[in-house]
Amino acid sequence: MILDCDPGHDDAIAIMLAVADPAIDLLAVTTVAGNVTLENTTRNALRVLDMVGRPDIPVASGRDRPRVRDLSTAAVMHGESGLAGPLPVEPSRPALDAPAIDVIEQILIDADEPVTLVATGPLTNMADVVERLRHLHSRIRELVIMGGAVDLGNWTPAAEFNIWVDPHAADIVFRKARVPGQGSPADGIALTMIGLEVTHRAWLTDEHADLLRSTGRTGQFVAELLDHFVGFHQDRFGWEGGPIHDAVTIAHLIDPTLVAALPMNVQIETESPLCIGRTVADRWSVTGLPANAAVGLDIDRDRFVTLLMERVSSLP
Repeated sequence: MILDCDPGHDDAIAIMLAVADPAIDLLAVTTVAGNVTLENTTRNALRVLDMVGRPDIPVASGRDRPRVRDLSTAAVMHGESGLAGPLPVEPSRPALDAPAIDVIEQILIDADEPVTLVATGPLTNMADVVERLRHLHSRIRELVIMGGAVDLGNWTPAAEFNIWVDPHAADIVFRKARVPGQGSPADGIALTMIGLEVTHRAWLTDEHADLLRSTGRTGQFVAELLDHFVGFHQDRFGWEGGPIHDAVTIAHLIDPTLVAALPMNVQIETESPLCIGRTVADRWSVTGLPANAAVGLDIDRDRFVTLLMERVSSLP
């Protein structure tokens, strides 16, 4: 797996889950501007890998802004650093000199078997993969993203944050996508969309933070992340907990029975002032257009929480 992310509290927990599960070989982490600036998302990825004892996993910086629009961040939610809560610590090493797209290209060339890409931030880097690495699409098993929604958004009434930040990149990705298990690489990259219908049910609470707090240094770090992230959602929305959106992508790969999904045609709105960033998901096939993604609709929350807590608690 290559994990492309913009840490962010839930991205950080997604990194930890990928490291913790023995079935996953995390080949690299690439970063993109989204929740906060690229400088901060890269620093945070390095910090998290230090925390879990994996400074051997390479980190490469990708795009520092969306394709067309100005960068808008979620610092109001994640803090200016992107990981509000724990005391900031400088990482033990810098990111690679090579840009993310070059690192992804080399990994795909060298891999003995197809590689899964996971994207938990804006799809700016993944649009580069679609356009610049067409000769290597056959080496990509699938792309699993956290983003979009069938119904309402979370950053605007119409749009989910990751897609809203760079809708033009998302449009490139979805136009060249296919349903996993259908077609061939010539038809596009197999795409699974884990959107808000799923992730808004994948929440942790103060109780989970307290359980992790006593499991060691990493558990304390995650608990401090949750103190901030859960608290934000309690104060802003009155929710019991905070949704750990991005970790669902990893959990879905560990246990494909967790998320219920349906094939749909999904198109991205790139122009409307009211609806820019909208993932127009044709659940009922009213357009007659062919499905281009498997779209998540529900999750077994209890099993997700159990899996996440067990894996994170096992980290050093």
